[in-house]
Amino acid sequence: MNNFRKIGLTALAGSLVASSVAVAGELAVSGAAEMSVANHSHKSTGKTVAMANSVNFAGSGETDGGLTVNLSFELDNGAEAGGGPFDNHKVSVGSDSLGTITVHGHGGSNAAAAVDATAAGDLWDNTFGISTGAAGNSPKSGPGGAGLVQYTLPSLADGVAINATYSSEGANDGGSGAFGIVYTGIDGLTVKYGSGEDNSTVGVSADYTAMSVSYAFGSLTASASMNDYDHTTAANDQEITSFGLSYTVSDAISVSYGVETIENNLDTADVEVDGVTASYTAGGMTVSAKAIGADNVDGSSTGVNNNNEMWKLSASFAF
Repeated sequence: MNNFRKIGLTALAGSLVASSVAVAGELAVSGAAEMSVANHSHKSTGKTVAMANSVNFAGSGETDGGLTVNLSFELDNGAEAGGGPFDNHKVSVGSDSLGTITVHGHGGSNAAAAVDATAAGDLWDNTFGISTGAAGNSPKSGPGGAGLVQYTLPSLADGVAINATYSSEGANDGGSGAFGIVYTGIDGLTVKYGSGEDNSTVGVSADYTAMSVSYAFGSLTASASMNDYDHTTAANDQEITSFGLSYTVSDAISVSYGVETIENNLDTADVEVDGVTASYTAGGMTVSAKAIGADNVDGSSTGVNNNNEMWKLSASFAF
């Protein structure tokens, strides 16, 4: 009996070793760090010195059936709800012929929100005091985060990328769906379109659309975008228009200028944001500077600390 047990255990061990070799993968670690100094006109603290960091672990392998499996975690203690040690993390399974399914444990972005960055580069998101929430001034889109499922279609035509998402986050069991398309089939031209719904609140729904176009000719790139959010309550409707212009001085130096207008039905004045950014990259280091102004941040032309300005200098490192 003991001999049979030894033979069985030996066979099992051999099988496990063979299986591990068949699906053996790789683990890669990358990271980024930043040091910065910034000044906001509406903050009593004046200048602030800060740092930022991110360490990412990504593993991948291939099954016997030819499916590619990827798993990634961003190490950032406390960023996840509940104080977990990780921030964004996800797992994906797919192939060139079948497409890829991704499940986000945290930090997922729905297919439309993934293409809704303004042509100016989301200048509004620089702690100007622009409010959030259903009736806030900040740009709105559908739910994402934990429990987001994404399907990236296989290549259907050169220069066309399509993906769809479903989010179960929120109080409504119906969930929220979205899709996004990116077209890069013409040299220098990029067209993005996204559409989705927000059903995260029971009894409330919203449809949103994001579209943008950019064209690079030589060292100059011009871009425009429009985002539209239609809420069950018309007072919460929102429209965002943006324009951007960037110039690549050299492989290392670039300069850009952008304008954003956020129009909310509840507001008596549009939020207006414009700014200039510049960067210099050498090796794994990037030095950047930006100066941005925002008017009517509370949706009126009379509020206190309503017209704000900021500048920021930073040095970031990738490793």
